[in-house]
Amino acid sequence: MDEAAALPEVLGRIPAGWRAIVVDNGSTDGSAGLARSLGATVVHEPRRGFGSACHAGLLAADAQYVCFCDCDGSLDPGLLPDLVSQVHHGKADLVLGRRRPQGRGAWPPHARAGNLALARMLRRRTGLRLHDLGPMRAARRDDLLALDLTDRRSGYPLQMVVRAADAGLRVSETAVPYLPRTGKSKVTGTWRGTWHAVRDMRAVLRQPPVPQQPSPRTGTTP
Repeated sequence: MDEAAALPEVLGRIPAGWRAIVVDNGSTDGSAGLARSLGATVVHEPRRGFGSACHAGLLAADAQYVCFCDCDGSLDPGLLPDLVSQVHHGKADLVLGRRRPQGRGAWPPHARAGNLALARMLRRRTGLRLHDLGPMRAARRDDLLALDLTDRRSGYPLQMVVRAADAGLRVSETAVPYLPRTGKSKVTGTWRGTWHAVRDMRAVLRQPPVPQQPSPRTGTTP
């Protein structure tokens, strides 16, 4: 939503031969038209929310492997092939980019504190020893669809990790540089935004495990 300032650089770093799907979640700055002019497939998602946008992109994808990446210039999509390679070669089923701040203001203290608290709660809930719930990630599309993700707000990325762990998928993280974003954050740029995100994610952690669907690759339920 409203990322016209960052779109040219972000889309310019998409690996050659990859399909970029940009989800427009109510932009008023011409982001949709700009993304389309730069060669991206644009999906319009009228329901507001980070999870709504992410899931719309997942449903619009048709590749075996899918990736998520913020479109604010803070992350380099040119690094995505490494994440996909780890999934393709069987090192993990879901790979998260562990953010390493580069430069002043890249990761505000309140956002980092909220992330750390959630990582600790996630460890208690799932046993996963992750340090970051980073927005850059890669997985097989069928694996993610089988998780039956339902959160459409800020809890979506956490629900993905929790349900992946419950399903027996292997979750790992790899370090990626994290730069100051272009423009103002609509989620964690303020204490209030961070509080809302943490609230949504804590609600996800309180949810009981759900029965898992059979794995699309093995036909068995972990």
